[in-house]
Amino acid sequence: MAQRPIVWAIGVAFAVGYAAMSSGTQIAGFFKADDSAAAVMPATRAPAAGRPAERPTLTVSADYLGHFVVHPQVDNYRVKMMVDTGASLVALTEEDARALGIRPSSSEYKMGLRTANGVVRGARVNLREVKLGPILVRNVEAVVLPAGALSVSLLGTSFLSKLQGYEVQTGRMVLRG
Repeated sequence: MAQRPIVWAIGVAFAVGYAAMSSGTQIAGFFKADDSAAAVMPATRAPAAGRPAERPTLTVSADYLGHFVVHPQVDNYRVKMMVDTGASLVALTEEDARALGIRPSSSEYKMGLRTANGVVRGARVNLREVKLGPILVRNVEAVVLPAGALSVSLLGTSFLSKLQGYEVQTGRMVLRG
């Protein structure tokens, strides 16, 4: 008799875990891992009858330093970026911009930007699409910084402000498309 509640509890835990994994819903303890520095997992739900579809969401886990590192597709090219809620714009390293086919001339570096390392000049650009998991944002304002100004490109508020919202809690960032 005492064994039946334990078997029942294990069965329920397995069923809940299987349902979470197959539906893409996140439940504590069940994660789909990928090969990036931070685990990124889309969580979308099917719309109820008669209701509009919910916007896609994405959960990003912090890396061991507490940074949220993502690999969005920018104009169909995958770029490593750190999410930076303090950056006004998406900021591209010169190397990432070159890989995207963006090569501003020296006269285009007109925009003065205040960084942790002082003031630097950047070239304003527009990105057609930035796709992060199931979230797609079009016409994102960005800036290209000269070589050495950044070690990694930044996903700033020119992208984040176009989302329905985002929040950070206990080492996870949830982005709502």
